[in-house]
Amino acid sequence: MKKIIFSALILLSACSAPKQIAYFQDMQPEQTELSITQPVDLVLQPKDKISIMVSCQDERLTSLFNLLGNSSGGSTQMGGRKIGYTVDSNGEIDFPVLGNIKVGGMTREQVAVKIKDELVKSDMVKAPVVIVEFLNLDVQVLGEVGSPGRYDIDKDHYTILDAISSAGDLTINGKRDNVLVLRNENGRQKAYNIDLTSAESLYSSPVYYLKQNDVVYVEPSSKKQRESTVNGNTFNTPSFWMGAISFLMSITAIILK
Repeated sequence: MKKIIFSALILLSACSAPKQIAYFQDMQPEQTELSITQPVDLVLQPKDKISIMVSCQDERLTSLFNLLGNSSGGSTQMGGRKIGYTVDSNGEIDFPVLGNIKVGGMTREQVAVKIKDELVKSDMVKAPVVIVEFLNLDVQVLGEVGSPGRYDIDKDHYTILDAISSAGDLTINGKRDNVLVLRNENGRQKAYNIDLTSAESLYSSPVYYLKQNDVVYVEPSSKKQRESTVNGNTFNTPSFWMGAISFLMSITAIILK
């Protein structure tokens, strides 16, 4: 009888054992050194929007290039939303005076250098300062996070940790060892898995640095999935197992008699 009770208690403790929810479990202070995937600068794609601000000594020319002077960082405000230069299907933007400029596949810095060179070559502006910023680049974070939604990419090297932090971190029910990242590559959707409990898996992943339009999905734990069904977690509750132990003890007492 004691063996039966002891076995039941072990089973109960196993069912109620705390989950492994810590990140970077394979990292030890001053003992582990891991290389990080080399960052790749974001490049412009069709439908991306950018702001372009040109500064020079002639304020009239500055107003002309900065969307006729009604601008903030090279973009107008309309209904609380910034309207900048949109990259068309050919990878081009329509820039004042200069006309269509090919920017698809270029980084922010490359676009700034190109526009500066074109302005100087046209002999319209001397020593201009050109600043290019992203307007509508974002990622989606879905699933078991504090605040699912779209989050703006606010820097050139935006990591999955940045996205998760913006979304309020994973909930207690989020699976940390199987985070899914969906990325459109050459017209096809490709899936990557990241194990946040392993620093090596995280930092070596090709999607550690996110790109515009990436989707991060945090899968719910098995416990959370069972909650979607009636009595799905009954077998994992202490009250169930205490009742089961009491029942076994009663049956054992009857058999012994």
